[in-house]
Amino acid sequence: MLDKNVLPASIATNRFGLGARPGDIEAAAKDPQGWVLAQLQTPEFSPGLPDLEAAWKLLVQDRQQRMAARQNRAVIKAPVTASMAAAPKSAATPASTTTSASTPTTTSMPPAIKAAAPAAGEDPLKSLHFELLQDGLVRSIAAEHSFSWRLLDFFSNHFSVSANGKVLQVLAPLLERDAIAPNLLGSFEEMLLAVSRHPAMLLYLNNERSFGPDSRLGRNRKLGLNENLGREILELHSLGVEGGYTQADVRELAMALSGWSVARLNGQEKPGFVFRAGGHQPGARLLLGKRYPEAGEAQAEHMLRDLARHPATARHVSFKLGQYVVSDSPPVELVDAMTARWLATGGDLREVVTVLVRSQSAWQQPQQKFKTPREFVVSFCRACKFRHLPPRLLLNSLTGMGQRPFAAGSPAGFSALASGWDGADALLDRVDWVARLAGRIIGEPVALGVTALGPQLTPPTRRAVMRAESREQAMVLLFMSPEFLRR
Repeated sequence: MLDKNVLPASIATNRFGLGARPGDIEAAAKDPQGWVLAQLQTPEFSPGLPDLEAAWKLLVQDRQQRMAARQNRAVIKAPVTASMAAAPKSAATPASTTTSASTPTTTSMPPAIKAAAPAAGEDPLKSLHFELLQDGLVRSIAAEHSFSWRLLDFFSNHFSVSANGKVLQVLAPLLERDAIAPNLLGSFEEMLLAVSRHPAMLLYLNNERSFGPDSRLGRNRKLGLNENLGREILELHSLGVEGGYTQADVRELAMALSGWSVARLNGQEKPGFVFRAGGHQPGARLLLGKRYPEAGEAQAEHMLRDLARHPATARHVSFKLGQYVVSDSPPVELVDAMTARWLATGGDLREVVTVLVRSQSAWQQPQQKFKTPREFVVSFCRACKFRHLPPRLLLNSLTGMGQRPFAAGSPAGFSALASGWDGADALLDRVDWVARLAGRIIGEPVALGVTALGPQLTPPTRRAVMRAESREQAMVLLFMSPEFLRR
């Protein structure tokens, strides 16, 4: 190991990566920046899991089954109701029963962590939901290219979708697989377009039934315009709240997006995005002072491409990315350099991220970022090199810590700031979690600290761990140390 590169190697594996595994710091020490840049690889998920088309078929089947069940209940209800009319008033109808879900089935899992088999009769949609959540979490723990998985987490949160209801429970995890991961190292405008057309985003922000007031569907069916998608694209996904847009711009973008919808769950339409021309508001639109002529679906596409290349978008996303990786208050010179590269390349994300990695301000000590629950759990598992840890346990742990995947409850996503996660109760949750798992950890505590933190393991923490009264206490002191809680 090259001594002068030991500290940068620790930063590379923990600040840029998702946490050091045994041997990672030694490998990164040969060329810390090069080690990070070599990890710019498209994240790969388990190939055996259903894609959008297969998941859509499950949704269609579920809808058909529920409709058939309602029809059966309606047929049974009539004679039952008639017989009840002649029955004594004390007679009661038997309560219906439901089958509770248990551990979901999981396919194509990496061997590092295994999930339990599903119970008979489990809801296939709920099973798929857990399979998708588990796969993303397990893949990030086992990832060789963990910096790319950190970037995926960032953009998945940037385009936050919450899994509300049966349909979104399936579609929300597919958003990052279908629209974000394939564009992670490409142009931001292609990512923005893919996300805006994905059924998860369209359904989450209620655009599937957003029809222009002067469109055929809008006039005949009394279906109105919904501004949610247009507002969040401007406020969160592109320009940012201080990006200079007005409420009139929100409405103009919403009208251009009218008719951007999803296939009906009847099995008659191709799964995914559908443009319903009859619901599109006719006419030219004016966004940020630029006129966009009527062009059907392409009208909103032209707007989104311009928004992706806008200087306010370049600064907004660059600031958020710097804030996510480096510091809650990222250096101005870093944000300026990333913004300039964005504008010079038309939003080439690989180029922008390379500027971030090459900037000396991104490699400064001490650790600036407080780990979110997901970062804490993933880095803990990577340091301990866990095997056979049930993914359901990990998901339940993240739920208890307040960061269950695809459950932010807001289009703004989870907080990236320390103030969102460093409260006393939140820290106690982490203490309890480490204490419960301490018995599963193999290895001597100080050695684990060196593996995970390298030279960032401070002498006070080392002494405290060595003097601990029990192995459990030693593990808690190590993994709740300031240097492990931050990156």
